[in-house]
Amino acid sequence: MRPGTATVSRAIAMGAVVVAATVPLSGCVSTVSGTAVRGPDLGQFDVPPLDETKLNDVLLSIGELNGIMGSTTMRVTSELDEMTDHSDDVSDRDCLGTVYGAEEPVYDGSGWTHVRDEVAREPGDDNAHWVEQTAVLYPSPRNAQRFFDDSRRAWQNCAGTPVAIFSDDEAYFWDLDDVLTEDALITQMTTQDDADGWACQHALAVASNLTVETWACGYTIIDEAETIAREMLANAARR
Repeated sequence: MRPGTATVSRAIAMGAVVVAATVPLSGCVSTVSGTAVRGPDLGQFDVPPLDETKLNDVLLSIGELNGIMGSTTMRVTSELDEMTDHSDDVSDRDCLGTVYGAEEPVYDGSGWTHVRDEVAREPGDDNAHWVEQTAVLYPSPRNAQRFFDDSRRAWQNCAGTPVAIFSDDEAYFWDLDDVLTEDALITQMTTQDDADGWACQHALAVASNLTVETWACGYTIIDEAETIAREMLANAARR
C-alpha cells in the first residue's frame, strides 16, 4: 500500500504462479478528485450465513469502484482466492494488518475458510487511485466477530506508531491515525511520509459469518473505503 517517488510492487507467489499488483500504500503522481458517497447504514443489513458460492457476489463491480473513487479508468489488476504474507516486509509484525490486507499471518487462527481478494487501479505507473476489496468467510458468525474484535484491538495498539515497509532496499514510512469504531465497522487513515499527501483509508466490517476488508488510496481520500465496505455488506444482504 504506497508510493511517492517509487511504486511498491506486491508480488504473490502461489506455487509456480506469480501475480503482481500495486499495493495499497503505494501511489503515483497524478490526481483525480472525486466525492465519496456514504453507503447504507450498517444497522439495516440482515445478512444470512453465506457459503463460498455467494462470495464473489459480495465484491463490487469495477464500475461501482470507479464511481466511488471518482475515476473512470480503474481496472482490475489482481484477483486472488488465497491469502498473502508480507510479514518480512514490515518493521513491526504486530502492525502487519494495519498496512496490508488479506494477510495469512493476520487471519491465522481465525478459522477462516474462503477468501476473495481483488485489486483495482488506473493503468500505467501514474495511477491516481488504488483499491483493494477482500471478502472472507468463517465457519460461524462467532469466528467472524472474534476476528473483527481482535483486529480492532490490533489497529488501536498500532495507532500513532509509524510503520516502515521495506522494498528494494528502501524504507517507506506510514503514519497510522486513530481508529474510528462503530459496532460492526472500524476505519483508520494511513498517510505515507514525503509522498505529497498520498494516503489510504482502511476499513473492516463484519456481518454474520463474513468480514469485508477494504483499502482506498489516493491524494484526496475521505471515506471511500468505508463506503466500499458498506456496499459490500449490502451485496451480502441480498444473497
